[in-house]
Amino acid sequence: MKKTLLFALVLAWLGAVAVARPARKSPPDARQEVEALERQRFAAQVAKDYAFLEKVFADDLIYTHASGKQNGKADYIQSIRDGKSQYDKIDVEAINVRTYNSGKTAVVNGTILITLPPKADGQPNLAHLKYVVVQVKDKKKGWQVVLWQSQKLAS
Repeated sequence: MKKTLLFALVLAWLGAVAVARPARKSPPDARQEVEALERQRFAAQVAKDYAFLEKVFADDLIYTHASGKQNGKADYIQSIRDGKSQYDKIDVEAINVRTYNSGKTAVVNGTILITLPPKADGQPNLAHLKYVVVQVKDKKKGWQVVLWQSQKLAS
Protein backbone atom coordinates (compact mmCIF):
# COMPACT_ATOMS: atom_id res chain seq x y z
CA MET A 1 0.00 0.00 0.00
CA LYS A 2 2.84 2.40 0.89
CA LYS A 3 4.56 1.69 -2.45
CA THR A 4 1.34 2.45 -4.31
CA LEU A 5 0.87 5.73 -2.42
CA LEU A 6 4.50 6.70 -2.99
CA PHE A 7 4.19 5.83 -6.72
CA ALA A 8 1.01 7.95 -7.01
CA LEU A 9 2.72 10.90 -5.31
CA VAL A 10 5.74 10.64 -7.61
CA LEU A 11 3.46 10.54 -10.68
CA ALA A 12 1.51 13.55 -9.40
CA TRP A 13 4.74 15.45 -8.78
CA LEU A 14 6.08 14.57 -12.26
CA GLY A 15 2.81 15.74 -13.81
CA ALA A 16 3.04 19.05 -11.95
CA VAL A 17 6.66 19.52 -13.04
CA ALA A 18 5.75 18.74 -16.66
CA VAL A 19 2.92 21.30 -16.58
CA ALA A 20 5.18 23.94 -15.03
CA ARG A 21 7.84 23.60 -17.74
CA PRO A 22 7.20 25.11 -21.14
CA ALA A 23 6.65 22.46 -23.78
CA ARG A 24 9.68 21.79 -25.95
CA LYS A 25 9.19 22.56 -29.57
CA SER A 26 9.35 19.36 -31.52
CA PRO A 27 11.53 19.45 -34.65
CA PRO A 28 9.62 20.10 -37.85
CA ASP A 29 8.27 17.01 -39.52
CA ALA A 30 10.65 15.96 -42.29
CA ARG A 31 7.78 15.75 -44.79
CA GLN A 32 6.75 19.35 -44.13
CA GLU A 33 10.37 20.49 -44.26
CA VAL A 34 11.00 18.80 -47.61
CA GLU A 35 7.74 20.09 -49.09
CA ALA A 36 8.64 23.65 -48.10
CA LEU A 37 12.10 23.22 -49.63
CA GLU A 38 10.61 21.87 -52.85
CA ARG A 39 8.44 24.98 -53.16
CA GLN A 40 11.43 27.21 -52.35
CA ARG A 41 13.52 25.42 -54.96
CA PHE A 42 10.90 25.98 -57.65
CA ALA A 43 10.79 29.67 -56.69
CA ALA A 44 14.60 29.81 -56.82
CA GLN A 45 14.60 28.31 -60.31
CA VAL A 46 12.22 31.05 -61.48
CA ALA A 47 14.12 33.82 -59.64
CA LYS A 48 17.51 32.49 -60.78
CA ASP A 49 18.66 32.29 -57.17
CA TYR A 50 21.91 30.48 -57.91
CA ALA A 51 23.14 30.54 -54.31
CA PHE A 52 20.02 28.67 -53.15
CA LEU A 53 20.27 26.18 -56.01
CA GLU A 54 23.97 25.54 -55.24
CA LYS A 55 22.98 24.83 -51.65
CA VAL A 56 20.06 22.44 -52.28
CA PHE A 57 21.42 20.47 -55.21
CA ALA A 58 23.83 17.68 -54.21
CA ASP A 59 27.20 17.62 -55.91
CA ASP A 60 26.27 14.25 -57.45
CA LEU A 61 22.84 15.44 -58.68
CA ILE A 62 21.30 13.64 -61.66
CA TYR A 63 18.71 15.97 -63.22
CA THR A 64 16.68 14.29 -65.97
CA HIS A 65 14.46 16.64 -67.97
CA ALA A 66 11.14 15.57 -69.51
CA SER A 67 12.97 15.50 -72.86
CA GLY A 68 15.31 12.81 -71.54
CA LYS A 69 18.31 15.14 -71.43
CA GLN A 70 20.39 14.71 -68.27
CA ASN A 71 22.49 17.22 -66.39
CA GLY A 72 24.72 17.17 -63.37
CA LYS A 73 24.57 19.98 -60.81
CA ALA A 74 27.02 22.36 -62.49
CA ASP A 75 25.57 21.78 -65.98
CA TYR A 76 21.99 22.29 -64.85
CA ILE A 77 22.68 25.51 -62.95
CA GLN A 78 24.72 26.75 -65.92
CA SER A 79 21.78 25.96 -68.23
CA ILE A 80 19.66 28.37 -66.17
CA ARG A 81 22.41 31.01 -66.33
CA ASP A 82 22.70 30.57 -70.10
CA GLY A 83 18.93 30.76 -70.64
CA LYS A 84 18.65 27.17 -71.91
CA SER A 85 16.42 26.36 -68.93
CA GLN A 86 14.04 29.29 -68.46
CA TYR A 87 11.08 29.40 -66.13
CA ASP A 88 8.64 32.32 -65.94
CA LYS A 89 6.48 30.57 -63.35
CA ILE A 90 6.18 27.15 -61.71
CA ASP A 91 2.82 26.23 -60.18
CA VAL A 92 2.72 23.21 -57.87
CA GLU A 93 -0.51 21.34 -58.55
CA ALA A 94 0.14 18.32 -56.34
CA ILE A 95 2.96 17.22 -54.08
CA ASN A 96 3.45 14.08 -52.03
CA VAL A 97 6.43 13.53 -49.72
CA ARG A 98 7.31 10.14 -48.24
CA THR A 99 10.20 9.79 -45.82
CA TYR A 100 12.45 6.83 -45.11
CA ASN A 101 15.60 6.01 -43.15
CA SER A 102 14.40 7.71 -39.93
CA GLY A 103 13.48 10.90 -41.80
CA LYS A 104 16.85 11.23 -43.57
CA THR A 105 15.65 10.27 -47.05
CA ALA A 106 12.64 11.68 -48.88
CA VAL A 107 10.94 10.64 -52.10
CA VAL A 108 8.75 13.36 -53.56
CA ASN A 109 6.35 13.07 -56.45
CA GLY A 110 3.88 15.51 -57.83
CA THR A 111 2.67 17.55 -60.77
CA ILE A 112 3.66 21.04 -61.79
CA LEU A 113 2.70 23.49 -64.51
CA ILE A 114 5.66 25.44 -65.83
CA THR A 115 5.10 28.67 -67.73
CA LEU A 116 8.02 29.13 -70.11
CA PRO A 117 8.83 32.20 -72.22
CA PRO A 118 6.28 32.56 -75.06
CA LYS A 119 6.83 30.64 -78.28
CA ALA A 120 8.26 32.46 -81.31
CA ASP A 121 4.72 33.09 -82.60
CA GLY A 122 3.71 34.64 -79.26
CA GLN A 123 1.62 31.66 -78.15
CA PRO A 124 1.77 30.56 -74.51
CA ASN A 125 4.42 27.96 -73.78
CA LEU A 126 3.43 25.59 -70.99
CA ALA A 127 4.96 22.37 -69.72
CA HIS A 128 2.68 20.19 -67.64
CA LEU A 129 4.88 17.66 -65.83
CA LYS A 130 4.75 14.88 -63.32
CA TYR A 131 8.00 14.40 -61.45
CA VAL A 132 9.93 12.41 -58.87
CA VAL A 133 12.62 13.86 -56.62
CA VAL A 134 14.87 12.08 -54.16
CA GLN A 135 16.39 14.11 -51.34
CA VAL A 136 18.80 13.02 -48.63
CA LYS A 137 19.60 14.88 -45.45
CA ASP A 138 23.30 15.61 -45.05
CA LYS A 139 24.48 16.37 -41.49
CA LYS A 140 26.35 19.50 -42.63
CA LYS A 141 24.48 20.65 -45.75
CA GLY A 142 20.89 19.80 -44.82
CA TRP A 143 18.47 18.46 -47.42
CA GLN A 144 20.06 17.81 -50.82
CA VAL A 145 18.32 16.99 -54.09
CA VAL A 146 20.16 13.96 -55.51
CA LEU A 147 17.70 13.01 -58.27
CA TRP A 148 15.09 14.77 -60.41
CA GLN A 149 13.10 12.93 -63.08
CA SER A 150 10.17 14.43 -64.98
CA GLN A 151 7.77 13.45 -67.69
CA LYS A 152 5.33 15.48 -69.77
CA LEU A 153 1.66 14.87 -69.10
CA ALA A 154 -0.68 14.39 -72.04
CA SER A 155 -2.40 17.63 -73.04
